Amino acid sequence: MEKYKNIDKSAHVLIEEKDAFKVFYFNNLTDHVDNFQTELTNNYIQLFFCTENEVKIAFNMEHCAITLKENDSSMVHYKDESMNILYTLPPQSQLNVVLISLNFFHSLFSGKENVLFNFKNYKNGQPIIEPKLIEVSEQMILKQLISFRITDSLRPIYLKGKVYELLSHYFNTTTDATNANCPYVPNGDTVGKIKQAKEIIIDEMNNPPGLQELAKQVGLNIKKLKSGFKEYYGSPVFTFLLNYKMELAKTLLVEQQFNVNEIASKLGYSTSSHFIAAFKKKYGITPKQYSIS
Repeated sequence: MEKYKNIDKSAHVLIEEKDAFKVFYFNNLTDHVDNFQTELTNNYIQLFFCTENEVKIAFNMEHCAITLKENDSSMVHYKDESMNILYTLPPQSQLNVVLISLNFFHSLFSGKENVLFNFKNYKNGQPIIEPKLIEVSEQMILKQLISFRITDSLRPIYLKGKVYELLSHYFNTTTDATNANCPYVPNGDTVGKIKQAKEIIIDEMNNPPGLQELAKQVGLNIKKLKSGFKEYYGSPVFTFLLNYKMELAKTLLVEQQFNVNEIASKLGYSTSSHFIAAFKKKYGITPKQYSIS
């Protein structure tokens, strides 16, 4: 159990609304397995969304666990008021966690209308584990939770709105056939190609293809690639790639296994000065200052 690190609030908590909900985000950009834990002192409805690779989530003990593959989600409830949630994230994995207080949950939903929730178990105090595929609309909201750039003053209300939007989609048990044809929501095939585009630019971040070549590789026209990518990931293709590089740089700087010159080379910068300038422009401090802060 010692391998599980208590989560760093500044790094992992997206939003915390007192007596209502907490939202965590984990993104392992390293080449090794990361282990974290959340210590709960109150009873919560727990929602888990795996958006990249796969993750393992255990409850108090390692053998009491669920595994979520990419685009899997699960709703979990234990009667225990205090417990540890243990997260195991392999390289290149992402996980969103929403913890909803019971009182807040009751204020949002009525039992007779929600077939996703096993209320018989809930009333009997038995554990509830309800797996569910992440819908395309939910995938987009999860991306928007972490990708959209917004001023600090508006960030709380923006994130709160997105949490409500996510919950409304997650607990909506009816399927609206018109959604598949909505021009503002990419269909499943398009989303798959957009995600493929993201994988290509990450795999080839030292020398990524241009938009024309990228669109050709994934089988989309440029207009659909640009609009779909921005809608799904919250930023244009190469802004996303820059943000990815900067987040990876932060991880490598904290690990202190490579110097600034080596990190610049790994990220595809021709000189360390270009990397330093890009890092300072985004974060307001130099890579060296960040590594010792």
